[in-house]
Amino acid sequence: MAERITGHTELIGLIATPIRHSKSPTMHNEAFAKLGLDYAYLAFEVGNEQLEDAVKGFKALGVRGWNVSMPNKTVIGKYLDHLSPAAELCGAVNTVVNDHGVLTGHITDGIGYMRALKDNNIDVIGKKMTIVGAGGAATAIEIQAALDGVKELSVFNRKDEFWERAQQNVKNINEKTNCKATLYDLADTESLRREIADSYLFANATGVGMKPLEGQMVIPDASFLRPELIVTDVVYMPEKTKLLEVAESVGCKNMNGMGMMLYQGAAAFEMWTGKEMPIEYMKEILNIHF
Repeated sequence: MAERITGHTELIGLIATPIRHSKSPTMHNEAFAKLGLDYAYLAFEVGNEQLEDAVKGFKALGVRGWNVSMPNKTVIGKYLDHLSPAAELCGAVNTVVNDHGVLTGHITDGIGYMRALKDNNIDVIGKKMTIVGAGGAATAIEIQAALDGVKELSVFNRKDEFWERAQQNVKNINEKTNCKATLYDLADTESLRREIADSYLFANATGVGMKPLEGQMVIPDASFLRPELIVTDVVYMPEKTKLLEVAESVGCKNMNGMGMMLYQGAAAFEMWTGKEMPIEYMKEILNIHF
């Protein structure tokens, strides 16, 4: 790294909290080095309270771009100049590109998730999927899954500050795609059991399972799963959440969030640099196996 840093090195960052567990700095810096690109990627512990100042600071410093993770994805849009059509539809941003002081927000999580499924030989197209969550990552996955051809989506969320967003997500999907989407209260465990039982794939798209919620899961117990069900989790640290441990014990094929992280990062990488990320090399570096 020291040999690569020069007076011309451009900064790219990641703003979220918690963030010190992130593999994104390793991924992007290794990709920069592999391709001989003069960039450096750093992680910054930033929550909603510091978000506006962080965006202003990055803009003033001429930072080329940055990733955005929880809890900032659904908040940062109001501090940017433009949103991509997908980011606007999702109401969430996970990638910002700075073009000479003009900040544009994009969303690549859904693309990353669907690409990870494909790489893991999971074909959810034309099938039913049950998903928990209505935050930034969940919204991106739901919208992209519907656009890509998932036949039916059962969305579960608590009646919290994200409930209205969940309602809007389902409305957008039903009005603007060929997918049928239905929203349920996560507290309605009878409906949760029924919808999971009728699904090809069950996805946790919340932060449950990572700090500070490690050891927890979004379903009450293992009886909600069956061996034929595919179970995925957007969390990748820990690599195996309690949900995935339980899924594995039942005999379910499962997938953590590492592949999604890789492919959403690859899309962002190309936006910042104009170059394709060396995917196979990154799989080796990050020890990702499908």
